[in-house]
Amino acid sequence: MDSAGSSYAIETINLTKIFPDWWGRPKVKAVVDLNLKVRYNEIYGFLGPNGSGKTTTIKMLLNLLHPTKGHAFVLGGRSTDPAIAARIGYLPEESYLYRYLTARETLDFYGRIFGLPASVRKSRIDTLLEMVGLAGLGSRRIGTYSKGMMRRIGLAQALINDPDLLILDEPTSGMDPIGTRQIKDLLLELARRGKTILLCSHLLADVEDVCDRIGIMYGGKMQVEGPVRELLQHRDELQILTGPLPPKAREEIESVVRREGSWCKITTPVDKLETFFVNIITKAQETQPTSGAKPGTGIQGFLAAQPASPSRAVLEQLVAKKPQPVSESSADRAKTEPTEAVPPSAPKKELLEHLTEKPVEKTVSAEAQTEKPSEPPAVPKPAVRQDILEKLLGGRKGPDGSTEQTRLPDSEERRDAE
Repeated sequence: MDSAGSSYAIETINLTKIFPDWWGRPKVKAVVDLNLKVRYNEIYGFLGPNGSGKTTTIKMLLNLLHPTKGHAFVLGGRSTDPAIAARIGYLPEESYLYRYLTARETLDFYGRIFGLPASVRKSRIDTLLEMVGLAGLGSRRIGTYSKGMMRRIGLAQALINDPDLLILDEPTSGMDPIGTRQIKDLLLELARRGKTILLCSHLLADVEDVCDRIGIMYGGKMQVEGPVRELLQHRDELQILTGPLPPKAREEIESVVRREGSWCKITTPVDKLETFFVNIITKAQETQPTSGAKPGTGIQGFLAAQPASPSRAVLEQLVAKKPQPVSESSADRAKTEPTEAVPPSAPKKELLEHLTEKPVEKTVSAEAQTEKPSEPPAVPKPAVRQDILEKLLGGRKGPDGSTEQTRLPDSEERRDAE
C-alpha cells in the first residue's frame, strides 16, 4: 500500500490478536476483527476500559506484536519499513527512560538514534524543553523527576524526530491541571501544523476537548465510532444562553415553553473546575516563583516551521536523510560535541635550551661532588700481633706456608672466649 494512494494515516483490516495458553489453544481474544481508520491531520481518541485491547492494537501498529490475522498499515505502509518507522513518534503508557541521564542527554540520545546532525539536535532539544516547560530543568537527572515531569520529557522525546504520526498512550497521566491544559493546547496546535495524533486516554474530559473523532473499544471489539460532537449531542433537547434577565421576563419565557408542551429549566452557568484552577494559577505565576515545571511556550522552532499539510519530502529531508560529516561547520561541532584537547605549540629551541641548561650543570656538579668526595688524611694502621692472628685462624703456619691446626687446652679456650 502506497502512502500517496491512501487517505488514511492508520488503517487496519480485520486485525485480530489472540493469546494462546500453554498448549497453544486460544485463551484471550485481545482484539477481534478491528477495522480502524484514522485520517491524516486529525486527532483520534482511542478509548476503552482496562483490558479492552487498546494497547495491544497500538503494539501491532508499531510491529511490537504480530497479529494472529489481519493487516495493519501506518502512513500508507508498514512500520517494519525503516522509512515509515522514522516518521512515527511514540509515547508509551510508562516512560522507560534512563534515570541517570539528564533531560538534555536523553533527548540527545534519541536524536542520535534517528541520525540527526549535532547542530540539529541542539536546536531541537532547546526548542522541545522550552515547549514542554522544562527549560530550566534540562540538566537534572531523569530519576529526580516527578511522574508528570517524566510525561513531559517523554512527549519531547516523541517529537524529537518531527514525526508525521504521533501515538500517545496516556500522555497526561500524573500531570497537574496546568500541565494537562498545556499538553491539550499543544496537541491542538500540532494537529493544525499537519500532524496526525492517535490519543489513548482514560481522562475523558481531555479527549472531549481535543479529539475530532473517537472510537470506544470493549472486549476487543469496536463498539461505537464517530465525531465527538455528534456522539455527545442531545438531539431531543435545546439550550438557550442569554444575559441577565429580570424575574418577569423569566416567567414569560417559562410560560411560553409550557404553552408549547415542553419543559424549561433556567440555571446560572458554572465554569469547569479545570478552568477555575487554571485561572487561579495563571494569576499566581505572575508574582510567585516556583522550582517545579513552568508553563510551556507553545509550538515554536522546527515544529512551527512545518507546513499545515503533511509533506513527505520535508520529512525525508529532516529525518530520513543521513547526515553528511562535511556539512557540519567547525563552529557547530565545537558548540555541540566535545572535542579532543589540542596540544599547545612547541616552544622555541633557544628558550628550551635556556631553561634546561642551568639545571643540568647544577645536577652534574652535585653528582661530581657526591661521587668524588675529598679524601680524609691517611691514618696509620695498627700493628697486628702474629700470635693473636694465629689463634683467630685456629692454627700456626708451617715452614711451607701451610696452616697447622692446633687445639688449645680447654682452659685456654674458655679464657680466650672470655
